[in-house]
Amino acid sequence: MTYVLAEQRDRDVNAAFAAYRTYLEANQSRFPTSAFALASADWYFDFRDRRCPHDSWLAAISAEEPATGTRRELRSFTMTVRLLGAYHDGYIELVYPDVYSYELAGIHLGQGHGDWRYDEFRVCERGHVIHEIEWATFGQTNRWVIEASDVLHRWIPMKSGDGS
Repeated sequence: MTYVLAEQRDRDVNAAFAAYRTYLEANQSRFPTSAFALASADWYFDFRDRRCPHDSWLAAISAEEPATGTRRELRSFTMTVRLLGAYHDGYIELVYPDVYSYELAGIHLGQGHGDWRYDEFRVCERGHVIHEIEWATFGQTNRWVIEASDVLHRWIPMKSGDGS
């Protein structure tokens, strides 16, 4: 079940957020710490706040498989998503420390992913966070679903004159 993605939010935004808040409160003890802090932060869904990902653009996505062991056979998987904030004055970085599964679906990407439209955090039976993201791209909705141990958020303001 989803709570504040396009289908629910476009129908009745107030009811969608009320149901989502109820879900978060009922499942707080099951959520990873940082993911719950993001999901329950008022600023995270406030489009006026520069740290909010709504309307941000994808700048980069990276994946790493750190390895240990004598043959480097003990492996994990980490993803980092870097977004150009909606006001183009900084970057939002989301780090998924241990990724268990992911689906990145996109069509019509010739001019990029478009705008980060809506997203929500849920927790699965195994206690992992599910981060579902919808991108608005030329009348299409692209969807990412990432299952991870947690989600870490960082706001990186641009320095004056920094266009990178």
